[in-house]
Amino acid sequence: MSKLISKTCNTNVYVDGFNLYYGAVKDTPYKWLDLATFCQNLFPQKSINKIKYFSARVKASKHDPSAPTRQDYYWRALETIPHLQIIRGHFVRWPRRMPQYPLAYVNRNYN
Repeated sequence: MSKLISKTCNTNVYVDGFNLYYGAVKDTPYKWLDLATFCQNLFPQKSINKIKYFSARVKASKHDPSAPTRQDYYWRALETIPHLQIIRGHFVRWPRRMPQYPLAYVNRNYN
């Protein structure tokens, strides 16, 4: 029964663009990864409904001034894939301070 359900199940795929790049394709010849084919090969028994690709705009640097241009090329290629949506976020390089949990200033005396 589960095999029948999995073959007819629509699947949404969520891709973290930075983790994909730095964890799988950087320093390899596979930078032009076709995400639709990749997802279909990754989940051969599923019907891929949507692919959501999350990333942020890269900035040019001294050691890689053409990075934004290459990213633009890749994003334009991704936009040709049906059912793929690019969600553009913001990348923060500096550390952010968050409140400690459990919050140190919360009164723990409930009497």
